[in-house]
Amino acid sequence: MLETRFPRLLDDIGNPDSFAWALRCHVAKGASPARVIHENAHGLVEPFTGAARQPAAQGCAAITSSCGLLALHQRELAAAVDIPLATSCLCKVANLAARLPPDLRVGLLNIAAEALSEAQKRAVGADPATPVTGVAPDGEFARAILGDQATLEPALLRAEMVDAGRRLLQRHPVVGAVVLECTNMPLHSHALRQTTGLPVYDVLTLTARLMA
Repeated sequence: MLETRFPRLLDDIGNPDSFAWALRCHVAKGASPARVIHENAHGLVEPFTGAARQPAAQGCAAITSSCGLLALHQRELAAAVDIPLATSCLCKVANLAARLPPDLRVGLLNIAAEALSEAQKRAVGADPATPVTGVAPDGEFARAILGDQATLEPALLRAEMVDAGRRLLQRHPVVGAVVLECTNMPLHSHALRQTTGLPVYDVLTLTARLMA
């Protein structure tokens, strides 16, 4: 887990009620949203490695993280433990792309379009040209999540998600499935499915697969 104070609503990765199994949360000290998202978690790999080793030693079955942009460090973190570890829903992109018809692509939605680099896609085996659209850089995700505020407005977050989904399809009509990078977005996955008519994958579908 990143070290945050914003509310963890139902279907957020940090809410234990989001899962059908017991959840243990371990915080990587000093891992603020800004450091992980805008600085590629520079200097934080060791704190995250230490946080991953705790649940592994406590008998947990699988591990994920509370920020999809940790995909950049997937191999290093996975190598630190002997149970399945998936840092990000981005780990699903290559597999989903292989299952789509050849004329369709996977599309990505994330919290800051410029922060999702080709290096992060390559780190999990995804095509570096996979299209990405971010939510509004001056919206509620930026204020509450990136800014790590104590309050947030779910309706505004949902509206930003729906808008980002529409923009993704307008720019890339070949998108046939959507992956949400941000682990704070799953509570809006249903609204996005209704808006786009496409399958939407998020960190909750990722963890379900890990547990299966």
